This record gives sequence, C-alpha cells and structure tokens, in this order.
Amino acid sequence: MNGKKKIKAMLKEKILLLDGALGTKIMILDGAMGTELQKRGMPAGECPERWCLNNPEAVCDIHRSYVEAGADVIYTATFGANRLKLGEYDMTNVRETNRELARLAKRAAGNDVLVAGDMGPTGQFVEPFGPLAFEDTVDIYKEQVQGLMEGGVDLFVIETMIDIQEARAALLAVKETAPYFTIVTMSYEKEGRTLNGTDPLTALVTLQSLGADAVGCNCSTGPDAMVDFLKIMKPYAKVPLVVKPNAGIPRIEGSRTVFDMSPDDFASYGPKLAAAGANIIGGCCGTTPEFIRLLKKSLAGVKPMQVVRKSISAVSSAWGHKIFKKEDPLTILGERLNPTGKKRLQQELLDGNMSLVRQMAKEQEQGGAELLDVNVGVPGIDEVKTIKEIIRLLATASKLPLVIDSSKVETIEAALRFYPGRAFINSITGETDKLKRLLPVAAKYGAMFILLPLADGEIPETSDRRKEIIRAVFRKARLYGFTKEDVVVDALVMTVASNPQAAVETIKTIKWSTERFGCMTSIGLSNVSFGMPEREWLNAAFLSMTQAAGLTMAIANPGSEKLIHMKSAGDVLLNKDKDAAAYIARFSAMTAEVKPEKTMQKSGETSPLHIDKTSGRDDVRDAVIEGNREGIVGLLEARLATGEEAANIVDDSMIPAIMHVGELFEKKIFYLPQLIASAETMKKALSHLEPRLKNIQAARAAKGSVMMATVKGDIHDIGKNIIVLLLQNQGYQVIDLGKDVTADMIVNAMKTSDPDVVGLSALMTTTMVQMKEVIELAAKERLPQKFMVGGAVVTEAYARSIGASYAKDGVEAVKVVEKLIKPKTSNSVISRSEATRNL
Repeated sequence: MNGKKKIKAMLKEKILLLDGALGTKIMILDGAMGTELQKRGMPAGECPERWCLNNPEAVCDIHRSYVEAGADVIYTATFGANRLKLGEYDMTNVRETNRELARLAKRAAGNDVLVAGDMGPTGQFVEPFGPLAFEDTVDIYKEQVQGLMEGGVDLFVIETMIDIQEARAALLAVKETAPYFTIVTMSYEKEGRTLNGTDPLTALVTLQSLGADAVGCNCSTGPDAMVDFLKIMKPYAKVPLVVKPNAGIPRIEGSRTVFDMSPDDFASYGPKLAAAGANIIGGCCGTTPEFIRLLKKSLAGVKPMQVVRKSISAVSSAWGHKIFKKEDPLTILGERLNPTGKKRLQQELLDGNMSLVRQMAKEQEQGGAELLDVNVGVPGIDEVKTIKEIIRLLATASKLPLVIDSSKVETIEAALRFYPGRAFINSITGETDKLKRLLPVAAKYGAMFILLPLADGEIPETSDRRKEIIRAVFRKARLYGFTKEDVVVDALVMTVASNPQAAVETIKTIKWSTERFGCMTSIGLSNVSFGMPEREWLNAAFLSMTQAAGLTMAIANPGSEKLIHMKSAGDVLLNKDKDAAAYIARFSAMTAEVKPEKTMQKSGETSPLHIDKTSGRDDVRDAVIEGNREGIVGLLEARLATGEEAANIVDDSMIPAIMHVGELFEKKIFYLPQLIASAETMKKALSHLEPRLKNIQAARAAKGSVMMATVKGDIHDIGKNIIVLLLQNQGYQVIDLGKDVTADMIVNAMKTSDPDVVGLSALMTTTMVQMKEVIELAAKERLPQKFMVGGAVVTEAYARSIGASYAKDGVEAVKVVEKLIKPKTSNSVISRSEATRNL
C-alpha cells in the first residue's frame, strides 16, 4: 500500500471511529486555551503561538489538564496560526508553527484522546464581502492544514467564524487536501446571527452540503442561547451538532477578565444542550479544566439525540435560506436575470455594468420570488468573470438564494465555488458529456440541481420517454451521493402552438414525478405559450393546472400580476396557504400597504434619475441605502444636470439615507455587509461631490475630530474601520492610529492632534484591559479629551467603570460622538504616520 492509500485508510478508520462514538455517547471537547496561557505567564499583547513554541511544557500542561478532566478531543494551540495573523507578529514560519504545536498536543493526548487541528479566522472579510480574495483565503488555510497534518492531527476544527465565506474557504482547504473529519462552528450574537448576518439554520444548510462532518457554534454567548440555536438546527441537520459556549458574560475585575458562570452552573446546561440536539459539547472563553470535568460528569449516561436526516431539500444565500416542503405554497423562481431577448441587459453585461441586474433582482424579490435564476449567456462575454461579478453584487443586494443557469460546465463550476451558500443548478440533463462532467462538480459543492429530461440529440415529446431519462439520470446521480431530496425534475414544457398535446404531456410528467417517483418538480412556465397571442392568459391557466398536478416551483416572471394572483388563489384552493393568510394579505383592501405592488418595469425600461415628488422616490437616497457603488456616480451626475446644488443632494438625500441605514442596522434588518456597502457608496458619492462642496464646507462650523485606535495586543480592526468610515460620512475629521497601539502612543498622539473624542476598540477579553490603561494615563497627563469604547467583549458596565462612553456598534458610535462634541467641519482622515511622526 502506497503512502496516499495508507493515509486514506487511516483517515477512514478514524472517521468510522468518530461516527461510532457519536452514535453512542456525547463527545466532550476541551475548554479555553487563551486564558489558561495567561495563567501560566503569557503577557498581554504577545503572539500566543510564538509564546507556545517558546514554552512547550506550559502548553502540554494545559492539554494534559483537559485530558485528565475527561475531554475526548483537545484542540491544538493554533487558532491564529495562519499566514495573515502570524504576519501581524512578523512570523513567517506558518507550516512549521502548526506542525510543532500539533505535535505538542499529540504528545499530551496519549492514545485515547483525539487531537483536532484548530483553525480560526484570518481577521479579514473574504470576497464577495471584503477585500481578501477567495482563492487566496483557500491557499492561506491549505498552508495551515499542511502543517497540522504533518503534526499528526486526527481531525480538523474550523471555529469562531462570523463570515460564512471564510468558513467555506477553510472547509474547502481541508477537503481538497485530505478527507479528514471536519467540524465547523460559527460565532452567533445573542440575537441569533453572526456579525455578518448569517443565522444558524442558513449556516447549517451551507456547511453540511459542502462537506462539513459536524456543524455548530462557539464563543460570543453562553450555553442558554446555544440551546435555542440547537433547537433551530436539529430538525434539518444531517450531521452531528457541536456547541462550545462561553462561561457566560465577561467582566473586568481589576486587571483580570472574569466570567459570570461558575463551573457548576455551566455543567448544569450539559443535559439541556444534549436534549436540544448537541452531539459534541465543550467550552470556550472563560472555561477551565474544572468546567470540563463537571460537564463530563453531568452528561454521564446521557444518550445523544441521533442524526436522522440523510438529506434535505434546501438552498441558501449568505443570510437566508429556502427549505422545500410538500405542504408549502408554490415557489416562484424569478426568471428575469436572463439576457435572452433583453438587449439592454445583454449590453450592460458586456459593459460590466450591474445596475440593471441590481434593479431586476430587487423587483423580483419585491414581486414574490423566493429564488433568483442567473444566466449570463451572451455571445462574446466572459461567462466566468460575469457570473462571479453578479454573485459579488447579489451577495449583499439580495437575501434570495441563487439558481445558476448556464450551458457551460466551467461557468457552473466557478459559480458554485464562489457562491457563499448552497446553490441550485439549472440544469443537469441526460446528455452524456454534461452528465459526466457536471455530477461530480455538483457533488463536490453540495448543490441541488434541476434534472432536465433531455438526452443526446433528443427532446422527448412524451411523458413516458421523459420518465426513462429521469430514471437514468437519477441512477447515475445516486452514485455521487445524491438523494431525491437533492433533485427537482423539470417536467419539460413545450409550446402548444406546435404541439397541442404538449401541456398534457408536461402535466403527466409532473403527476408521475410527484406521486410515483417521489421528487419535486419545476417548469419553465412561459414556454407553453410561445408563438401564441395573449400569452399571459395561457400562462396563468397552465400554472393552475400544474399546481393541481403537484408542481413545486415555477420559473416565471414575478412581475406578472395575473400570474401571481392566480398562484395565490391556487395555493388557497390546494390548502397550501394556511388560513388563506397570504391571499388575504395580498388582496385585502383594509390596509393599503399590504396590497401587491404594481407590475414591475419591463426589462430594459429606464427609471427616472431624480427625486420623483409624486411617488417620493429618490434614486440617490435609494442607491446609498442599497449600497449601489457602481451606479451612484451616474445618479449624482443626473441630479447635478438638473441644476440642483451638490449641498442639497448631500443634505436632502445622502445624509438621511445613511441615517436610515443605521436604523436598519440597529433593528437587525441590515448586517455588516450591507452597512459596509452603504458606507462605501456614501464615501464614493462624497468624494465625487467634493470639488463642488469645498466652499460650502469651509463656511460651515467644524463638526469636530475623533481619534480611533485598536488597543495594544489586539490586531482585530474590522469594527474600528467601520466606525472610521461612518464618522467620515457624517463629516467628522478622523485620526486613525490603526491597530495594536500602545497607551503611550495614543496619549502622545492626543497631545499632538488634540482630538475632541478618542475611540478605543478591543475584540478580546485579554486586551480590553488596555483601555483602562490608556484612560488612566491620559488622566495622569491631565488631558481633557472624552473617551468612547466598544468591541465584541466590551460592555456598558465596563465602559462606565473606566470613565468612558459606550458604543455597541458603529451606528451607535456616531450618535455617541454627536453627544460628546459640538459641530465643526472637516471630512478628511489623518493617517497614523502623520499623527505620530513628531512623537
């Protein structure tokens, strides 16, 4: 047996061992590492991985203490051992660091405890949500995977993720390297979403389809919130569920970070977590070996809730999902993002202009579509590049899952890899070459697919022939692990203009697929009326007939009022609209706002680029709210061309828009990707208008200046950067000192730049104590500035205790600054080097 075969055999044996163990008992994970390292002398601000390499016995002692406490799995001390995080400390030996730290864990684990190679976030958002290229992210994690493999880890864990795309990249990095058992846990706020807006069920749909062997959550909250998250996920989980909660809520006592749960309190949640569906349980921040010992004791004799699902009919986007159920109303798959017959859309796609795509997606979502079909098939276009650009746009512009529609395998493959969710393929046929190439691609990325019953050179006219092709394609799909829940049969709609029997054969296929074959169904609705007059009537009538036959989804235009009304009526009559609630909401005359919107604009129709006084529509305001970076300059130019003053556009449209975005963020309607997109659109708009605003700005009273810094030892600056952007957009002068800034540097910069407010950020409990040091040093120097603090671990009580104002997020930070200083004016940013060059 050669080396690769030996590794595969060994991994298969370990996976079978894990699966077997998970079927009979709750598997216990270890607890916190960072706080234990501090207890053993690791200073604040030190690189944890470097300190571990220099103090191997201390690390082994921590690992052994968790083994002795009863952990079945311990994590390597490599949470931040990726290229980007280590680079913050000028460490370049990524592979060696991971290898040696894995070996330390293996040495401490002995023969009976498994070692999980631990991989945490890079600290950057990954495209389509941020600047870090997706493939670069995969490569960054592959480098870490290689080192951990060389160190002998038994499985992998990807943890504390807030960005679903980063989690996908890390998971692909493992699975493309070797078939290790891999756990993925996201970090959810108490409201039940990551900072990036992904909820637990959406993440589960995405990650388990991509190949995660166990999925769950860790950090951010205590065990009480995680009970609720488990209850949401368990009915749809086809993999074991994992939780690693914090020991409650952190607070500062003196210079120490402490958590509010005792080991006994924490352990009391063990049976509750198991009853809610957890198969694997451990501890995160604030937990110790004693927490794990008592947790293990509390779970003695508790049997795990078994994983009963083999598959699930569901797709997802980054911040939403669609689960298909037989009892649900008919699903509308919006068809308009297809350039066939749409000259303006064709030209905009060729030009790389995404404004019309954004508009069509928004209109279809408002019209009732639950999925969006995306096709970029234009002669001469780079399909791979264009489909990725559309995914980049719609990842923040729409919550609807996407259906990838292309005749080219390479386009579908590129889209599936880049898409931050579980996608739907439209379609896989019985054509020999495409079937051979597409099934493994769909299986790798865990996609659902539409099965279109076409064969080589054949478009079958009869239902009987379609059944033969459907059976043949599904037999091959099963070899790749697909079930009937992963497949939707397209019943193949032909026009009645050329074949009067066409509609009848389609209905036969739908009935057979639903009642006998046991599969969901779809149709391309409008094909039935091609070449006929008054097509909308034929489409509506055919829709009702197919609904009665058991149709699951229709690929249709949600802007057709007659069609959507007919669909709503059909849902009621087939008892798929409980208490006719949706129907009544649509047609009720009692409340104007619940009436359906009028038919949307025709493809290619332009909308007025100004404020429509009659409708209240303001295109510039809408663009800022929607984060329309690609269209904002054109909209501004159109407004300026009417003679409107730039200052009026800012005051009447842009500032109200960004304030509304803040309100949406506070209400958890918008999340970080939308907030960032809107802020960047605002910044681009202000930059474009700046030459016209200079004289006006000079005449205004200055709003004031704010100095921002992430404190010493903390290299996380995403939150701080968002605040900087929002403050700029509100007209404040921002002095950005960057991250990992010492108390001396901050105080000296305060003396030089004399800001009105100093904002301090910290993400970790180990670094938030630095805020107190900065404020105490400023008081010692008798500096008059007011302080504002914030970050994931910072609380209002802690802010008060150190004499600072508290801002829970970027939107609140703007409000806090407004209260703390009087209006001045400026909209520039002073760099760290400028603020400190004379120090």
